[in-house]
Amino acid sequence: MARTTKTEGTFTDEERAAMHEHAAEVKRTRSTKGTKAEKAAADAAAVEEKIAAMPEPDRALAERIHRIALEVAPELAPTLWCGMPAYARNGKAVFFFQDAAKFGARYSTLGFQDSAALDEGAFWPTSWAISPEFSDANEAAVAELIRRAVHT
Repeated sequence: MARTTKTEGTFTDEERAAMHEHAAEVKRTRSTKGTKAEKAAADAAAVEEKIAAMPEPDRALAERIHRIALEVAPELAPTLWCGMPAYARNGKAVFFFQDAAKFGARYSTLGFQDSAALDEGAFWPTSWAISPEFSDANEAAVAELIRRAVHT
């Protein structure tokens, strides 16, 4: 596992890279010409390229999450968010997939933003660790989380 190192203050190299990726995403979005459909297609292609560039087993997990997202919530738009595949409504990420390699973690993460309607009382999880042993039962649980996040 890669070690993160702090440089130039309080951010790790990986955090600084994520900030640069986000800035590049914003610049790309602002400079993309064309119709709304053409911009959406460019965003979707960028997500697929990002997933294809991930090392295994992160890539296989990201491909599964991507497939689930497209099946369960086709109204969400695939986009990049801080260099991670994300799925957005009205330009704001609802949830994202963070590959383990991105920050040298031991597991990938499925995270939900505050626009996801997953509230359960006064205390609830907003992200889940995903290991390479991700099963069909886990896939069903993720599909249900996405359904709840989008449709409630």
